Amino acid sequence: MEFKDSKTAGNLAKAFAGESQARNRYTYYAEVARKEGLEHVANIFEETAWNERAHAQVFYDHMIENMGPGVSYVDATYPIGESDTATNLMYAAEGEREEWEVLYKNFGDIAEEEGYKAIAVSFRNIAKVEMEHERRYLELYELVKNEKFFARDEEKEWKCINCGYVYVGETPLNICPTCKYPKAFWEIKTRDH
Repeated sequence: MEFKDSKTAGNLAKAFAGESQARNRYTYYAEVARKEGLEHVANIFEETAWNERAHAQVFYDHMIENMGPGVSYVDATYPIGESDTATNLMYAAEGEREEWEVLYKNFGDIAEEEGYKAIAVSFRNIAKVEMEHERRYLELYELVKNEKFFARDEEKEWKCINCGYVYVGETPLNICPTCKYPKAFWEIKTRDH
């Protein structure tokens, strides 16, 4: 059987299309988060969009390597929807869960059965990333939904992501005293990055 006739070829096309669409959805969701004053969440959506672009590239490269140039037919369903940031975070988490728990697990198993070990490894590795995306989206969802993103139960170090000013408190300041940027630009400072 030629690669183009394998289930793996079709699964790569579906994965490429799905990752490409997720990238755009996350870019749209970032715009919504930014309008709602959630700059950090917008940045997470944009970072994840770049991850999805990289995943799409991996799948695209496998298609080119195994089929060469040509046309690939895609027959699959993809989620659409846009709402407030909390709802968008839940949409995103659900999509990531389906990718790691169902799609890429199955696609990896099929690729392995058909003898495409490198492709199976790619599906499994990307599934691990999608699991992390889901975890992060669910954590952000809880914070946004419960209006805890800018209000914590204990003092935290808040960093202005525009100028780097650090403030300690349960909530960030409404305006950064250094650069005058609004509360939207505060995030909890971390030590590991």
